[in-house]
Amino acid sequence: MTARLRKLINDLKATFWLIPAVLVVAGIILAKASVALDTSVAFPDWLAKGAWLYDGGAAGARGLLGAVASSTITVAGTVFSITIAALTLAAGQMGPRLLLNFTRDRGNQIVLGIYLGTFVYSLLVLRSVRSEAEGAFVPHLSVSLGLALAIVCVAALVWFVDHMAGRINVDTVIALVSEELRDAIKRLTVEESQPPPPPSTFWAGAVAIPNRQFGYIQQLDDEGLAKWASENNTSIYLLNRPGTYIFPQTPIALMLPAVKGAEDALTEAIAVGDHRGTSADLEYAARQLVEVAVRALSPGINDPQTAISVLDQLGLALCEIVPRHLQTGVKRCDGRMALVVSSVDYDGLLDTMFHSIRQNASTSAPVLIRMIEVLCAVASAEREPTRLAALRRHTDLVLEDASRMIANTRDIADIRARHSLFGADALLMIASQEDVEQKT
Repeated sequence: MTARLRKLINDLKATFWLIPAVLVVAGIILAKASVALDTSVAFPDWLAKGAWLYDGGAAGARGLLGAVASSTITVAGTVFSITIAALTLAAGQMGPRLLLNFTRDRGNQIVLGIYLGTFVYSLLVLRSVRSEAEGAFVPHLSVSLGLALAIVCVAALVWFVDHMAGRINVDTVIALVSEELRDAIKRLTVEESQPPPPPSTFWAGAVAIPNRQFGYIQQLDDEGLAKWASENNTSIYLLNRPGTYIFPQTPIALMLPAVKGAEDALTEAIAVGDHRGTSADLEYAARQLVEVAVRALSPGINDPQTAISVLDQLGLALCEIVPRHLQTGVKRCDGRMALVVSSVDYDGLLDTMFHSIRQNASTSAPVLIRMIEVLCAVASAEREPTRLAALRRHTDLVLEDASRMIANTRDIADIRARHSLFGADALLMIASQEDVEQKT
């Protein structure tokens, strides 16, 4: 699957109109089918005059279908307008980028589709009703289905109000973004360790390939690019990873040895867009959570509990990484180095998760204490020395900022006490790793 096709699929998943459009088409098909059934099938008197089918005249059918059509489109417009207003206010606290969680929400799309589909269905059935002067045709089954759809709309309205009341809750938003981060971890990490990238000396004499596009890299067809490099007996080092903004005419890759067609191959393998996304960008998924915490720590909001909730979810994500490995971006074909993609490492991921929160919480003792507790909890599960050293580095940074910014000695004592809990086993593993590095 090429990068552009994957980008198109992800864009369609993120659009708000696709499912409503499908349900509108379903409403059109249902209206045509039900009217055709009413026209071709003569219902027995016991069914036509029973409790389940509409048995009134043309005037009553027109009044019923007109009421259903007008009420559904009015309620849909009013409810969703109020919802957008509420989400706009919530975005001021949690960040405007989190509005995408509303547009991607399948429940919201289905509810809107139900209302619009019912509206279209009612209009199409309404145009088929004929009075005695016009030919005397009343689609009893179709009108009954319209009444049933109106009842479904009432149920959808009740569900939607309850759903949205929960969705604009900050804890619910944090949980949803955290789920996106954990899904990204499952997709973008691997169970088995990958070969490390070659040293920088490997690329001595490589030729820089200029970029033709601009925007954020949203999708990368690394398999296709590696196959092209292997077929042309060359190696490519992609300097930018998914989530990076690229500029035209700047170097985007190194190639050794130089072959023709590299610019076209890179343009084909990279799909860019106006914004970042979580489908191929692990750091962006973490940044969404960080943005909620940073906004909560701003002077205008001053909500340390929200920042603490974000730290808990970041710790959960790091624990999910414990048995897995971050991709190194190395692709080998036929036993040779074909492609190396610049990739995020554990140190960089921790910096993305904790630097901004720590810097904005430098005077908030509860947040700093919880940050150290989260880092210590992750360290108690982690066994890789390099990762433990990175976790230790961040606990030291928290203690350093607290010692400089917090004046209360008791708060400093609490932070130092938490800092001292960083696992003894972890410290031993870090020390042993440092000894090995010194000997080598």
